[in-house]
Amino acid sequence: MIDHSLYKEKSIQGRYINMEAIQPCFSKVSCPITHIGYSVEGIGINAFRLGKGGKKVLMWSQMHGNESTTTKAVWDLVNFLQSDDSLAQNILRECSLMIVPMLNPDGARIYTRENVNKVDLNRDAKDLTQPESIALRNLFESFQPDFCFNLHDQRTLFSAGKANKSATVSFLSPASNQERHITPSREVAMKLIVGMNAMLQKHIPSQVGRYDDGFNDNCIGDTFQMLNVPTILFESGHYPKDYEREKTRELIFLSIIEALKIITNNEIDTYKTGDYFSIPGNQKLFFDVIIRNPELVNPEIEPGQKVGIRYKEVLDVDKITFKPEIAEIGLLDGFYGHQTIECIDTKDFGFASSEKEILDLLLKTKK
Repeated sequence: MIDHSLYKEKSIQGRYINMEAIQPCFSKVSCPITHIGYSVEGIGINAFRLGKGGKKVLMWSQMHGNESTTTKAVWDLVNFLQSDDSLAQNILRECSLMIVPMLNPDGARIYTRENVNKVDLNRDAKDLTQPESIALRNLFESFQPDFCFNLHDQRTLFSAGKANKSATVSFLSPASNQERHITPSREVAMKLIVGMNAMLQKHIPSQVGRYDDGFNDNCIGDTFQMLNVPTILFESGHYPKDYEREKTRELIFLSIIEALKIITNNEIDTYKTGDYFSIPGNQKLFFDVIIRNPELVNPEIEPGQKVGIRYKEVLDVDKITFKPEIAEIGLLDGFYGHQTIECIDTKDFGFASSEKEILDLLLKTKK
């Protein structure tokens, strides 16, 4: 069992991670830094290679600028790999890892999914209209990886299947054609996911999801899978009361190490493709908050209805605040809340002082 706390990069915390925040981390890397291109705003995009083995793994984080959990996990991984742990040494002996900690520095700075040109880099793999997309594709072609890890975050609305369990970590082996055939490269990715899932079930039982595999040849994972390179989408989701995603960071760290261990030990074929489909598919069944009996606070709302609130992530100088917004009012049968507020009566709303913003929002709601 790896103790994540020994390797956690304490200089980066929370949700807002930009290039300035991770710049000191590069100085800790024990290998040359490779410049692979520039962002639209001229920020350098860097990568580095750890290990000298023949099994080549390319991984990149923050392709979406507001998805920072895996960036934190990547730097924790670097600390682990540069330790004297025997597994770390085995991985570096058998594998060569090419790591891009932040592909979209402009989006990271302003905390947006897209780059500064408002282009989703994960929908630019075929068109290659943006310099960040071109930088990654050139690195892919020069490095010629055997495996690709596409590292992302997902929203709090996802459940692992239809149960009241948030999808804390989700995976996808992307399709490489419209028919979603199980090609050899896709099968390898599926088996690696099965291996990671087996490990994660010991930490977060029933909280691992399988991401939708609809085919889009302009998505980077689909494109690389089409090029016969096993590619895995990692999605960092919500762990209860972990909006800063520090627990999820640990779980992604452990997942990447598990995948690398399986690759290092040539254990891919010990896992079954069929078990991939046993991982419950992601469903959009969660609100951040569900308010019950809201008509006791606001008579504009019909009795029997509930209010579903989702948080909007807002950049406030150098931190992310979570602004509540009403997403839906209705029966909300079959939906769950990461938090549930039960309205009591008009004199005692049942709201804590910290929930005043939600109460004010509810009071302003009209039919």
